[in-house]
Amino acid sequence: MKSNTSLNAIIKKALLILKNPILFYREMPKSGGYLEPVLFVTVMAVMVGLLMTLFSIFGLGMIAFGFSTILFTTIMSIISSFIGAAILFFIWKLMGSNESFETSYRCIAYASVVYPLVAILGPIPYVGSAVSVLFGTYLMIIASVEVHGIKQKTAYIVFCILGIIGLLANINNEMLVREIASQTDDFTEQFKGFSDNYSDTGGNPIDMTSEEDSMGEF
Repeated sequence: MKSNTSLNAIIKKALLILKNPILFYREMPKSGGYLEPVLFVTVMAVMVGLLMTLFSIFGLGMIAFGFSTILFTTIMSIISSFIGAAILFFIWKLMGSNESFETSYRCIAYASVVYPLVAILGPIPYVGSAVSVLFGTYLMIIASVEVHGIKQKTAYIVFCILGIIGLLANINNEMLVREIASQTDDFTEQFKGFSDNYSDTGGNPIDMTSEEDSMGEF
């Protein structure tokens, strides 16, 4: 598998991971520097930002994305990829892997192919979170076997446990986010109604004597 950092090559690589992840990880170079995998994560993160921007235009997204948000998302995705690689590098070592941190990073970086899928399925409650964890877990099982030489049974046991924990955590987080968003919308509506009650059609404050009297009686 030749190293190529062009956009066309990155897209072809992403399609190969989706189509045949076993073949991809089996032939994945274990070294060669961090530029190529980092660029892969960058492209996937930018695609997420563009998709979310498109969804927000049609009212399907929870957050309105702009250039600064896309930039922030990309930077955080790169940082998260290194943190995730460090965690899994330690886990793989415990499982008996002899591969380097760079190899672990490459395994994690190319798993970011799931980002655009999650963004596409994001408007459907909890589906995006489930796909992110389940497909990501599947890719890590394949990487464990094909790249790190870990027994398939061991890989399934370890990563299925981690996947279940991750799935429960993601669902809980999404429930919390949606609850906060719902409360924010309710507060906005209440504040708008409160504001409308104290202004006339011309936008000027109305006589509040009756309201003050009512409050005094209360």
